[in-house]
Amino acid sequence: MLLARFGGPSFGGMKNVNNALHRADAGSTLSMHELLEIAETLRVIRSLVQWRSTNAGVESCLDVFFGALTPNKYLEDAITTAIISDEEMSDNASYELASIRRKIRIQESKAREQLDKMTRSSKYKDVLQESIVTMRNGRYVLPVKNEHRSAIPGLVHDTSASGATVFIEPMAVVEANNEIKVLLSKERDEIDRILSALSVEAGSFAATIKSSFECAVELNVIFSKAQLAYSMNAASPEINDEGRIELKNARHPLLDKNKAVPINISLGKTFDTLVITGPNTGGKTVSIKTVGLLSIMASCGLMIPVSELSEVSVFDKILADIGDEQSIEQSLSTFSAHMVNIIDILSVADDKSLVLIDELGAGTDPVEGAALAMAILESLALKGAKIASTTHYAELKAYALQTPRVENGCCEFDVATLRPTYRLLIGMPGRSNAFAISERLGMDKDIVARAAELVSAENSQFEDVIESLEKSRKALETEKQQADERTRQAEKMRLEAEAKKAKVEQERQKAIDDAKSQAARIVDQARREAYALLAELDKLKKEKDKAKDMAELARRARATVKKGVEAMDEAADPIEGYEDDGEYVLPRPLVVGDNVLITGLNKQATVLAIEKGNNVQVMAGTAKMRVKTENLRLLSKNEKPKSTAPRKTGDSLEGRGTLAAETRLDLRGMMVDDALIEIDRFIDSGLRTGLSEFTIIHGKGTGALRAATHNYLRKCSFVKSFRLGVYGEGETGVTIVILK
Repeated sequence: MLLARFGGPSFGGMKNVNNALHRADAGSTLSMHELLEIAETLRVIRSLVQWRSTNAGVESCLDVFFGALTPNKYLEDAITTAIISDEEMSDNASYELASIRRKIRIQESKAREQLDKMTRSSKYKDVLQESIVTMRNGRYVLPVKNEHRSAIPGLVHDTSASGATVFIEPMAVVEANNEIKVLLSKERDEIDRILSALSVEAGSFAATIKSSFECAVELNVIFSKAQLAYSMNAASPEINDEGRIELKNARHPLLDKNKAVPINISLGKTFDTLVITGPNTGGKTVSIKTVGLLSIMASCGLMIPVSELSEVSVFDKILADIGDEQSIEQSLSTFSAHMVNIIDILSVADDKSLVLIDELGAGTDPVEGAALAMAILESLALKGAKIASTTHYAELKAYALQTPRVENGCCEFDVATLRPTYRLLIGMPGRSNAFAISERLGMDKDIVARAAELVSAENSQFEDVIESLEKSRKALETEKQQADERTRQAEKMRLEAEAKKAKVEQERQKAIDDAKSQAARIVDQARREAYALLAELDKLKKEKDKAKDMAELARRARATVKKGVEAMDEAADPIEGYEDDGEYVLPRPLVVGDNVLITGLNKQATVLAIEKGNNVQVMAGTAKMRVKTENLRLLSKNEKPKSTAPRKTGDSLEGRGTLAAETRLDLRGMMVDDALIEIDRFIDSGLRTGLSEFTIIHGKGTGALRAATHNYLRKCSFVKSFRLGVYGEGETGVTIVILK
């Protein structure tokens, strides 16, 4: 995943420096080249950590390796600052080295300046061989003609090959050259000291650098495997150690993935020996090579060029006899060379082995070769090995047809074009098609016809049977392809139909939700207007002296408005439950104590009394009511009505049922007007549900809400009496109300 999204990190420049680190840890002084390799390895380790930090948001199983990397910028900079190349130390390596080199440059400048004066002087014009300054043995000298050597007093350091020139160090620069020699010696000592110090530093970090290097190598191998898998378009197969191989759309890893024809090959499931036949250049040898190479790649932890759900076994030994090992020097013919390899294979093969043999039994008499091939296959099968072999012998085709756990395979050949298709077919013996190939290559038709006449009748019949099977296989394959295509089309149509159904259902639900939302908005608007009307009626009731008449008027108006609100609630969000289809008939007459369902309200109730006129008195929760028998459904003792969707509005039927069970009204935090409306609604609901006494919680506070509540209760015609709470009831923070 990291490789696909971010590309792979760079491992270029990383070297195995474990040996150098080991010597540094033991006290040895490393060379500049070795120290630079350590610095380069540290740079790679640091770059790996930086690369992972740029994509830290993506988790990976490789984090255990990345987390073990320990960058060492200090040592890396110390080495790269001090050392320029394998042969050159930087002046910045130390203050002392910079000072020494500065002094060397000063002395060199003095010596050259003195010698340059002599080369430019007319006095020495005829004495010098050339007007140049050169060096011999690390000292500045002048090339002087041999016959004038006495003209310049000094030390002779060298002569030319011809003897005509001597290289003299004038006495004027001897002291400067001597000083340069001393400074150069000091420079070497300082460089050695710096290398020793850097080696000590590297040795002190040897353990962490080695550990980081090992993790970096492991990451390099993993990313290299991933790069190879990506280039081959490979997949990860299932691995087993039981000899089962199931390769789907497998390709030889060295063939062009855009040109290679994938093959499907299995071994070790229903059969342990696969005998592959078919024409030359048809792909038989490539098929068994593919099996061997992919098995080895999987054993090495590599992904292989196959489709998903392929399966590969890990073998202890993969034994192959492929190719011609004939040798004049060793007196080995083709047959002898094959037999030498096969004898070695037979001696080491076991039940954990994969054996691959190309052209088994070839190179000798066909009858004897075929018999020997069958005996070899039987011997390997008895050892438990998994075998894939190619052959042209018809006897081995028959052997595979007649022997359990042995299967035929063939490389397909297109007779129409006289070319191989390179497809491997399991369960079908192949034909060599030698006559057709020879004729395509230009052999005389008469010769080919005569050869066909010379083939034995038995062999001709066998080949005819194979040809008939091949035709049947192609016909069945065509039918299977057509059936698969129809299946794909049917599946596509099914998916399209399901998608359309889901879309229609989604649109229907959206339309319902939109309608409910719109209805809810209408209901909320109507409710606000209705409560505004109730508030106005309450205001009028307070202003008029005719309390009873106005109270009755307000009660009727309130009941009418609430009935309208409930109707709107039902329209906006209808109760889901039992539907009255008009065909229900009570199974028996109702008796007192029966459990019934009130269909209009979807409420469970208990029969209290049977009245005249087809009426029944029932108790629904705490409310008594009279209901027609046609609106009742008889329930068994344990039967419950179907669940209903929870109501969204606070004043719906479910809301009133819940409110009926409440005996406390909490007004704390409300404005006076809102609190009086809530008291009025609570009293109205209490009267309808048979409530006789309830508690109003108004709190102590400033007393304004308590005073407004008591003032309202005094004027309410439905209140019998009220009092403040006592100790244990809430004292002056509550009012106990008794209804008429």
